[in-house]
Amino acid sequence: MGVLRMEINGEPATPEQVRSAQTYGHFTSMQIRDGAVAGWRHHLRRLADSSQELFGRPLEPGRVAELVRSALRDMPAAVSVRVNVFARSGVPVQPVDPDLLVIVAGPETSEPGPPMRVRSIGYERDLAHLKHYDFLGVLHRRRQAQAAGFDDVLFVDRRGRISEGSIWNIAFWDGERVVWPEADMLCGITMQVLAEGLDRIGVPQVQRPVLLDELPALRAAFATNSVCPAQPIGSIDDVAFSGTGDADPLSSAWAAVPAEPLG
Repeated sequence: MGVLRMEINGEPATPEQVRSAQTYGHFTSMQIRDGAVAGWRHHLRRLADSSQELFGRPLEPGRVAELVRSALRDMPAAVSVRVNVFARSGVPVQPVDPDLLVIVAGPETSEPGPPMRVRSIGYERDLAHLKHYDFLGVLHRRRQAQAAGFDDVLFVDRRGRISEGSIWNIAFWDGERVVWPEADMLCGITMQVLAEGLDRIGVPQVQRPVLLDELPALRAAFATNSVCPAQPIGSIDDVAFSGTGDADPLSSAWAAVPAEPLG
């Protein structure tokens, strides 16, 4: 379906303005269905906290909700939305109220694909806790992995700890609990919703450092992001996973947390 609407502060945006909105700043992406989105309150908190860090002022949640709702007028019930936060003035030295670019596009399917083959590589994103625009290093390393015959890339930090995938978090299943890696990384919205859901359904979870040499002892791995909450990973490097069997902890956790209206 492609891009359906682009607005900056509620006004139509030109392609040139959109390009200028993707230099210094941050963003969040979501799948909206019937005016509701999983983890909406987490998206609002991410935007507020990241704006405080990058622009010296937080985003007011009501403003974000108003601009997203405005961009959704007359749109289909199922869409993808991305909110870019930037400053038209460039890189501000003093605190500034940032501008908001809202992009509405066709929906992405949430159905998982075939299990992915993933290659690990040493890499640490700058300001890894932020969802920002600097993707050159990420895309280059994913390209290297794909050129070697893999589907995607998994990052490992200088201490040997697994952190995150190219545009996704990773979750492991050890047969009894979900294991989240502990490292410098982006704590994705889907990861946060899944953690809430696991608590609701009573599935144990833990966040701790995970090293590559531990992988043979783990039974399953999943990539999680706003498009698909539980994309199976079939193998990492030469380690293949047997799967969760009849258990499907992440899908059950995802279903346990209702989507939130854009209020």
